Amino acid sequence: MRSILLASASPRRRDLLESLGLEFSCVPAPVEEHLGDGIKPEVMVLHNAELKADWVAAQHPASLVIAADTTVALGGYILNKPVDMDDARSMLRMLSGKTHAVHTGISLVDLGLGIRKSHIETSRVTFKVLDEPTIDAYCACASPLERAGACSILEGSEYVLDHYEGSHSNIVGLPLEWLQGELISLGLMSQAL
Repeated sequence: MRSILLASASPRRRDLLESLGLEFSCVPAPVEEHLGDGIKPEVMVLHNAELKADWVAAQHPASLVIAADTTVALGGYILNKPVDMDDARSMLRMLSGKTHAVHTGISLVDLGLGIRKSHIETSRVTFKVLDEPTIDAYCACASPLERAGACSILEGSEYVLDHYEGSHSNIVGLPLEWLQGELISLGLMSQAL
């Protein structure tokens, strides 16, 4: 069986992939990601995912590489990871009471077998109207500096989340529904979980 490599250091992506019951190794790709200046968020995340997958695949041509990149966008404006807590609070104020998009680009590459598949998954998240004490409480428990748009659906969501539409795993950072289908079609999984 082919070895599977996750081109990521993200503990959330690792946990999601582990939930599929697959054996894999993590090999982060030391590439400079495009941060979205002048391009659509969907294009940016797909480009970054393909860049990561290609880099790791070049180092490990006999493995199937899975890479992903996720961002938050509000009205086409890309919210990357905040640079500091003031930036995180500013992003949360911007998202307050609004629906934003969570875009994940995912790429599968296996140079040895000639496999190259990519996909963009989009989910929609609506935040409650947030006051300053709520933003402070959320920031205290949700590690906002580690997440695009300062957003976490796993930690502190009770403070900010009104509802979401689409893939929960996509919002976390790895669209498992699409990935499962591809892994089944490649014979690396026997059935969807």
